[in-house]
Order: sequence, then structure tokens, then C-alpha cells
Amino acid sequence: MASLSFTHVKFKNPVADFARTRPKTGLACSNRVGFRVFASETQKEPDLSVTVNGLHMPNPFVIGSGPPGTNYTVMKRAFDEGWGAVIAKTVSLDAAKVINVTPRYARLRAGANGSTKGQIIGWQNIELISDRPLETMLKEFKQLKEEYPDRILIASIMEEYNKAAWEELIDRVEQTGVDAFEINFSCPHGMPERKMGAAVGQDCALLEEVCGWINAKATIPVWAKMTPNITDITEPARISLRSGCEGVAAINTIMSVMGINLDSLRPEPCVEGYSTPGGYSSKAVHPIALAKVMNIAKMMKAEFGDKDYSLSGIGGVETGGDAAEFILLGANSVQVCTGVMMHGYGLVKKLCDELKDFMRKHNFSSIEEGFTSILYYSHRFGKEAARGDQAEKGH
Repeated sequence: MASLSFTHVKFKNPVADFARTRPKTGLACSNRVGFRVFASETQKEPDLSVTVNGLHMPNPFVIGSGPPGTNYTVMKRAFDEGWGAVIAKTVSLDAAKVINVTPRYARLRAGANGSTKGQIIGWQNIELISDRPLETMLKEFKQLKEEYPDRILIASIMEEYNKAAWEELIDRVEQTGVDAFEINFSCPHGMPERKMGAAVGQDCALLEEVCGWINAKATIPVWAKMTPNITDITEPARISLRSGCEGVAAINTIMSVMGINLDSLRPEPCVEGYSTPGGYSSKAVHPIALAKVMNIAKMMKAEFGDKDYSLSGIGGVETGGDAAEFILLGANSVQVCTGVMMHGYGLVKKLCDELKDFMRKHNFSSIEEGFTSILYYSHRFGKEAARGDQAEKGH
């Protein structure tokens, strides 16, 4: 098995430099950073390094926001194992309002309903954002950046429909030295009564307003995390980019009811006899995630062209091949959350080895030089679609 070496690139932090000089221009912040994916000098093995929105990563594999980024200890473990970047569990100003319950997970296994031996193919959670005090999380962000200055730490944030609250949260989190924000516009059970999570991501007018607040304040790259629980995912993605975000991430979990316990006659997961629909993930959602990412990538190519925006693919990644599919569709990075919960932080080594094997098979020397978008092979069907496809070719 090939070993993976990580090289810390010594250079001035472009995000920090920009933060000192960036003019405040409201929504017009597409010049915050640039986006490039590039390879280093010729190497004996495929080069997995990428630079996304000015952030250099040794590989495209990113810890997705959730339990794998709960605290300093586990995020440190992720860096030590070799993950390209870490997105921490979502934080907000007042963690006291967040009440997590137990149990909050349910699993779908291949085989008969209720089987405890089949392979896990689906995972449901009803977990909320971080219930740890914000000050604790901020101290840990700062400690991680002091100990790993050349590694990429991204803060996932979510707040109520309140401009002042968003501005305070952004300011306090930026002071820790994190490299970027991922905005949680997509948690399916993200306290919608407070206009948080998917309640924003499903309302494009609300999304545009909140994106405006965020991008007028932030001085580091901003990714908007998309909900799949919407008719057309390109709509919120388009709004996010037009409102100043440097990138989008897709998808968050899919609203689901895992099943009904046929012995207790209660839905699962069951908390004191009650349950609620939650977020569905793991390999069962991978085909759905690919379709959503494909749609976003096609929209970005058609409407934003060569502008410096990024796309992070999420959904059911457990192998290097799973990741290659997202990258072939146009993703610049690939996030893994449930896969880490199931297989551990050491999964990144397997992902890197398998992605390199794929690249060797196709003689790809690097992600930039080897991977070519396959969006041309994605077509609609029907007379109107045919006319549209012909117009695209002519253009």
C-alpha cells in the first residue's frame, strides 16, 4: 500500500493578508479570494493536493461538520491522521438553547427489517448543532490553529434570523484564526422555529438577505451548505453565489423516518416513546447526492463560467471511488462525516490510496491535470431539452 506524505507549504496566509486589506463592499465580495486547483512539480505518484478558495490542502478529503468535529481532541485526531481539512460541528451564540436527546441515531441495514447483522447502508440522526458553550469551542479553534497553523480549519456556523447576532458570531469566530466559514443553511431539524438551518436554505428570499449580512461582515471565504430537501437545489446555490459566497457545499442530510419498530410500534429513533423525522445519510444517499451536485455544477458552469467559485461534494463517501465520482462532476473537495463515524478517522488513508489507484489507472498525474468534468455527458430528455442542449453546443 502506498504511503501518503503530507507537505506543509510555507507561505504567507493569503486569507489573513486579505482580511487586513479587504474593502467592505456589501454583497460585491467575489474578489475575496481566488480559486485554483493545481499540482506541484512532477512526482512519482499522483498528486492529491488542491487549493480551494486560496486554502491549500494536502488532499481533497474534508471532515464534514458533525460529530467527527465535536471538540479539540477529535479534530486534532483528524489532522494527525491526515485529513485535508476539518469542518467543526456547527456553533451558534447561545448553546444553552440547544437540547440534544438520546438516543438520536438509527441505522438501516441491508437485509430484513430490524436485522442487526446486515451491512449499514443508511444512517439517520436527529442531532442538533453543538450544545457546548461557544467560548469553549472558540478556545479550541484557537488552540488548533496555533498547533496546526498550516492546516485548514473551517467553522460551521448557524444563527437566528437576526443581523446583529450573525455579525457578532462571525466576528468572534474569525478572531480565533479559522480559515473559512461553512454556513449551515441546511440542517433538516435545525430549530426551524428560530429560522435556522434548512428554514433559511429553503426560502430563497430569506437566504439572500442572510447571505448579504454574512458576506458584508466576513473577511474569510464563505461556503453555503445546501439542503437537498427542496425542489430545485440550484436555486439556493445560485442565490448564495450571487450574494457573495465563494462556494457551495452539497448535500446535507435528507429528511427521513428510518422505520417503525414492529415490536414496540414506535418510530425510530425513539426517545421516551416519541420520535421526529431526521437527517438521512450514508451510502444510500450517494446517488441522490451525485445528482444534486451534478445539477449545481452544471448551473455554475453555465451561469458563472470561469469565476472563482468552489463546490464541495457530500454524501455517502466511503471509498476513493465515491470521491472520484464527485470530483469528476466538478467538486473541488469531498466531505465525509457518517463514513468517519462508521469507520474511524483512519479512513482517510484508505480514501487517499484508492483515489491514487484510480488516478494511476487513468494516467492522471494530479487532480487538476487528470480530472475532466463529465458534465457534457449529462443530458436532459425531450423536445425542449434537446433544443436546450443544441443551444448549449452552439454557444
